[in-house]
Amino acid sequence: MNVHWHRRDLRPADNRSLHAAAETGSVIPAFVFDPAVLEFASPPRVAFMLESLSKLRAWYRERGGDLLVAIGDPRDELPRIAREYGTERVSWNRDYSGLASERDEAVREALTDAGLEATSTDDAILFEPGSITTQQGETYAVYSYFWRKWRDREKDSPVPAPNGEQLASVSGDSLPSQEALGFDDPEADIPDGGMEAARRRLETFCADPIYRYADQRDDPAADVTSGLSPHLKWGTVGIRTVYEAVERAKTETPDEAAAESCEEFESQLAWREFYAHVLATNPNTVRTNYRSYENPIQWRTDSVALQAWKDGKTGYPIVDAGMRQLRAEAFMHNRLRMIVASFLTKDLLFDWREGYAWFREKLADHDTASDVGGWQWASGTGTDAQPYFRIFNPMTQGERHDPDAEYIRNYVPELEEVPAETIHDWVALEPDERASVAPEYPDPIVDHAKRREAAIDMFEAARGDE
Repeated sequence: MNVHWHRRDLRPADNRSLHAAAETGSVIPAFVFDPAVLEFASPPRVAFMLESLSKLRAWYRERGGDLLVAIGDPRDELPRIAREYGTERVSWNRDYSGLASERDEAVREALTDAGLEATSTDDAILFEPGSITTQQGETYAVYSYFWRKWRDREKDSPVPAPNGEQLASVSGDSLPSQEALGFDDPEADIPDGGMEAARRRLETFCADPIYRYADQRDDPAADVTSGLSPHLKWGTVGIRTVYEAVERAKTETPDEAAAESCEEFESQLAWREFYAHVLATNPNTVRTNYRSYENPIQWRTDSVALQAWKDGKTGYPIVDAGMRQLRAEAFMHNRLRMIVASFLTKDLLFDWREGYAWFREKLADHDTASDVGGWQWASGTGTDAQPYFRIFNPMTQGERHDPDAEYIRNYVPELEEVPAETIHDWVALEPDERASVAPEYPDPIVDHAKRREAAIDMFEAARGDE
């Protein structure tokens, strides 16, 4: 028998390590609630994880197996499970953060010391770190070069789920509650977890929205995003399954523009892998800037302004709408992630790590590689970074990407009755005008034009420019 250690692969189908284990003998699926990992978790992610685990366990039980669960150090729990059931092997799918790599190496050593075989497989992304490199064998720091190789390389197909005969007949304990794991209920309305929810999201997306994705993906009021990000984060759907569905959608349309739209979505999958590669070879970027400057960047600190940003009360409507969506749904549209990140780092002049920490706390789809990569891009400290002097104007962004203020009004009820043109002119209005049309909505907490100049000065000083 084999033990398969589930982590961020909460599905039976298109699971490469689980498939390999089932091919060599009956398999015992297991999940370990690791306190060292839970230290970095948050209520939204734990809620989504627990629902997905419940759905996974039900799938195994319907086929005569079960999902064993344990709470503790996997270096102790996995050898214990193996001894209890007389297994010789433990397998899992790799993760690529520094914390995950250190944990996996420690678990491998513990299993080897216990006389057990330990096997890990690449599964979470289509191409493992180190497989797409520059001619010098280095990890790409510019996405466009990475994308060209990623796009043209042949992708693997999904692998089938194990059948009932391949599952060991075991019986596990109940899943712990959110409270038992030390977490409050999330304040947000968490999206449905589990494999069936992921399948429905993928099928719905590929049936129609994907064909409008290229044109409307930056419009937060349009319903064209896939909604797959928490499912890819927790592995309730396999990346090969997603890619295969997108390719099928591409071939099923005779419309050239619609096919190109499918490829635009594939480019977003490549961004996810690009950042995974960067993190795997630069694990310290979770804490330090990827791009070095001659002098330290002199970030500001202001607890009142930071709280206003977190609460969506900055007086910049598009920024506040994004921050309130985050708290309400444990999700934020990707265009808004860029806008609010630029506002925090370039208008408020705060360290990107403040924003990253808040996203990690509030997002159900928080992925270390993607979030670190995105925050460092926005702040001008990362790979392929936006130049320090190219700074989003939040009012222009709102007018361009939410011209009718539909998205803004949905999340900022104080502006529900305010005309779109007034919302987009909010910063330019006189204080008495703002008070008359939306007395409950705050004045802008900073002057964007002045802060833009301050941000440029801050980065030029860090660069050592004269």
